[in-house]
Amino acid sequence: MWAELLPVGRHSASGGYRRYAWTGADAECRAWFKEQAEARGLAYEVDRNGNQWAWLGDPSEGDAVVTGSHLDSVPDGGAFDGPLGVVSAFAALDELRSRGAVLDRPLGIVNFGDEEGARFGLACVGSRLAAGQLTVEQAHLLTDGDGITLPRAMEVAGYDPEGIGADPERLARIGAFVELHVEQGRALDLSGDQVGVASSIWPHGRWRFDFRGEANHAGTTRLADRRDPMPAYAETVLAARRAAELAGAVATFGKVAVEPNGVNAIPSLVRGWLDSRADGQETLDTVVAEIERAAREHAHAHGIDLEVVRESFTPVVEFDHALRDELARLLGREAELKVPVLGTGAGHDAGILATSVPTAMLFVRNPTGVSHSPAEFAAEDDCVAGVRALADVLEGLARR
Repeated sequence: MWAELLPVGRHSASGGYRRYAWTGADAECRAWFKEQAEARGLAYEVDRNGNQWAWLGDPSEGDAVVTGSHLDSVPDGGAFDGPLGVVSAFAALDELRSRGAVLDRPLGIVNFGDEEGARFGLACVGSRLAAGQLTVEQAHLLTDGDGITLPRAMEVAGYDPEGIGADPERLARIGAFVELHVEQGRALDLSGDQVGVASSIWPHGRWRFDFRGEANHAGTTRLADRRDPMPAYAETVLAARRAAELAGAVATFGKVAVEPNGVNAIPSLVRGWLDSRADGQETLDTVVAEIERAAREHAHAHGIDLEVVRESFTPVVEFDHALRDELARLLGREAELKVPVLGTGAGHDAGILATSVPTAMLFVRNPTGVSHSPAEFAAEDDCVAGVRALADVLEGLARR
């Protein structure tokens, strides 16, 4: 399975993946998911929001155990973020069948659409729609860099966008959702463990900073006469780093757009997107407030205008404590091991579903901690350990 997925959407120059929602690469990934489901005799369906499901047993019975993740990527992302959870889900089912495991509850595998938000700028679109955290009206306003709306993109890809929206009946069928994911950090590598259990997801959000000045000739305009937004933006980037360091948080300006974007032109607009995360809401609020304060100070000093817009926000997500503890018990019972429980600064579909169904996560060791990069990696034996751990968890949960 892994070998089949590896070439899909891989960029020859960067070595990273460009599997954006409702594109050709995404279609190939979705076709692969359907093939895997049908090859195992599972009931396959696509919900109203384009999420793919594969079922062992009848989901209408309710109290189902579901696992899975996503197959899309960030720009030039790595191979493991998302796909490891989907591949491991099918592999765990194969493992359960090889054991002759008898399951009393329906078992589902899911591929959530557009988790990374690389095309339309909002993460976890498929799960947000299903959970009612993204309204139909908001979804219709999402556009990509070419001005194509989300509904139009779905339509071009062969899906009907008319039915998108909250799907409470489907979520009500789920008794527990467990997402396996490569760790996006080095906690497991430092502790020497192959697999860990998630405790919570840090609160996080995205803010857009628009620094507006005046375009002019780069060679003939005196420095004293310029209303250049670039220095204010640059100073804000440095201020963000300082604020995050002081608070023990993270803050990143990872995307920037410049107009008119000419080598010999002073910009009229520098638009930067801030991603900030912290282990608590109060800390995050403090960091973002300090970054905005610094941005306004630098904008004023350079005689330019500033607008700050919060584009998305996710509060702290505490995974279901009973389910989390049950995962730790199931994984540690044979050898009486203490399974590490750790928080994460990365958002996931599991975090979105946590408001609707009991949700938990498993992490597989990442020896470098690198993620959202072609250098993202997990060793084969650790991936196999993750599959076995997921199979143990699914078997334990699916027995009444």
